[in-house]
Amino acid sequence: MRNVYEFLIPALWTAWIVYWFIAARGAKAVRRRETVGSRLTHGVPLVVAILLLAPSHLANQALAARFLPRTVTGFWIGAILVACGLSFSVLARLYLGGNWSGTVTLKRDHTLIQAGPYRFARHPIYTGLLVAIVGSAITEGEMRAILALALIVWAFLWKIRAEEQFMLEQFGDAYARYRQRVAALIPGVI
Repeated sequence: MRNVYEFLIPALWTAWIVYWFIAARGAKAVRRRETVGSRLTHGVPLVVAILLLAPSHLANQALAARFLPRTVTGFWIGAILVACGLSFSVLARLYLGGNWSGTVTLKRDHTLIQAGPYRFARHPIYTGLLVAIVGSAITEGEMRAILALALIVWAFLWKIRAEEQFMLEQFGDAYARYRQRVAALIPGVI
């Protein structure tokens, strides 16, 4: 059983990463891309957050301090959140299809997706990832996970702002109406 606790969360994230890279092959050609500076503004905090979340014995005492006790119940709650969040992000990616990109872009023949998870959130991939990261933070239970979560939220909000600007320029009033009707990440919250 100890192997389950040690390897389940990394296995879920690894499976997600493998899918993500395979699915990237079907993306449409890029018509417009964000600047390098913009990419670094959200990319660097994401890399730092990933390093903080990665299992490590190198964290200093403050970062390794526990904010949650290590329990079986906490582990399974976190694991369920990771599985559900990653699944939701995959579903959103399937609906997005060839419009997907890891950076802020407009694609050739870009379409405005409003079906599936996009009925509930304008950025459901980020919603799913945030749920999964909260799950990872719960299973980790250390302060470094809280810091990582804060960095990721900041990076996603920055990236959303850039994406929304591209979408407004591309789709105009149609996107403005969609934006009024559908929350960015969490219905009724943000």
